[in-house]
Amino acid sequence: MSTTLSSASYLDAVRTMTAHIVDTQTPAIAAAADLIAASLADGGVLQAFGSGHSEAASMELAGRAGGLVATNKLALRDVILYGGEPADTLADPFAERDPALARRVYDLARAEPGDVFVITSQSGGNGSVVEMARIAREQGHPVVAITSLPHSTGIVSRHPSGRRLFELADVVIDNGAPHGDAVLPLPDGGAVCAVSSVANALIAQLITAEVVIRLLAKGIDPDVYLSMNVAGGDTRNAAAEARYAGRIRRSAS
Repeated sequence: MSTTLSSASYLDAVRTMTAHIVDTQTPAIAAAADLIAASLADGGVLQAFGSGHSEAASMELAGRAGGLVATNKLALRDVILYGGEPADTLADPFAERDPALARRVYDLARAEPGDVFVITSQSGGNGSVVEMARIAREQGHPVVAITSLPHSTGIVSRHPSGRRLFELADVVIDNGAPHGDAVLPLPDGGAVCAVSSVANALIAQLITAEVVIRLLAKGIDPDVYLSMNVAGGDTRNAAAEARYAGRIRRSAS
């Protein structure tokens, strides 16, 4: 952890975290890309799930400019957006700890056997993410976990099984964020400025790059989003999405 409260110290922490990912997680990122590329080459879809701020990693993997089209972003709010649940279903600020929500989100996704799941969680111990990993494994899907091993190995799981996300994944990518995520200590205790979102975004883009490299090596031209804010973006993206009709969904929420 950085020792001073300054923007320079935060940048140092980000550099340290980036070095950790590049120096130690490259094999895991490659293994994740192998699973995803194999799935997409066979007509599968990448199903990305995360709760809380870890949902940002799913947004990096699914439905964004420069990203793969054959992707779904799964979120707890799916039970409202697609499942018809009342809006107050997620009124509880601790809803992400509820394992039952994961089953409902999974069922709404209508994942097919060849789909691969990428599940992101800093702590790796909340009920919904652990249950999603458990269900995915039970249904035969490969599971990639993006998590903090320093954090996850230091907690007690909130899932009834007592297991944590990294214990259920086929591939584990450690984002290197510390226990508690924030890196700059405050004078009276506690800390400020988290790093997991930066780390997860980097990991997601590295995975995307490696998947595209593998698909091209197989002679497959991958469907990749063009920004809707450049000429031709809407038309090109709509044509690509049509190839996955009924398999992927897009929502502004």
